[in-house]
Amino acid sequence: MAFKKHSVLPGFNLALGYTLLYLSIIVLLPLSALVLKSTGLTAEAFWHAVSEPRVVASYKVTFGASLIAATINLITGLLISWVLVRYSFPGKRFIDALVDLPFALPTAVAGIALATIYAPNGSIGQWFEPLGIKVAFSPIGIVLALTFITLPFVVRTVQPVLQDLEPELEEAASSLGATRLQIFWKVILPTLLPALLTGFALAFARAIGEYGSVIFIAGNMPYVSEITPLMIISKLEQYDYLGATAIAVVMLVVSFTLLLLINGLQWWSAKRMGRR
Repeated sequence: MAFKKHSVLPGFNLALGYTLLYLSIIVLLPLSALVLKSTGLTAEAFWHAVSEPRVVASYKVTFGASLIAATINLITGLLISWVLVRYSFPGKRFIDALVDLPFALPTAVAGIALATIYAPNGSIGQWFEPLGIKVAFSPIGIVLALTFITLPFVVRTVQPVLQDLEPELEEAASSLGATRLQIFWKVILPTLLPALLTGFALAFARAIGEYGSVIFIAGNMPYVSEITPLMIISKLEQYDYLGATAIAVVMLVVSFTLLLLINGLQWWSAKRMGRR
């Protein structure tokens, strides 16, 4: 006798319709409007808007700083996750909660705080000034702000995977004569690799669209420390809506590509774990 399968939540068709309607209004319509707005430009005008020397320089600053910040957090995020999972110490809960601070703190507040501390006359920046190192109002400040903002993505992605890692695997490798370094490279790292790549991609995607924290510490000097989101704002202030839209479309395409990459990494991770 065949039994009809029921959904846990009743009214699936209604719920699905509401979900699609909500996502269309909140996500698809604004993005569609952005793309349609850019069609007001000819192909030549579009290319000219997104390839101006100042705009290209902003791409280099934005993507370069985002890549450096994500790479830094790839390493430090793994280290922090390892400490929080593998060790018990006083204040562990406080440090664990501190990791999420960039999520809760308004980005503008973070930018002002970082600019104040790392300014040439700031409590930390004054120690770098005699060495000729300018942290605030330079590309270094951009990397610093992006590193602060994107830290939780790597930690919170790697931490649950590290918690689920079976200690028996390490014990078995140790009993077979493997060194600690060999255990890390051959046993631990392959398991953590999908989560690390996902956290890296999330951090990079978040960094390229950051504006609030960067604007106060970047210095915003053209061709030096001017980020792409600031270029979009500048175009809007000049009433160049089509130019701003063209640059925004480029950022949208990059972000969507990263989103597909993240989903691919998550699918690969789930498939890989299912084979174990």
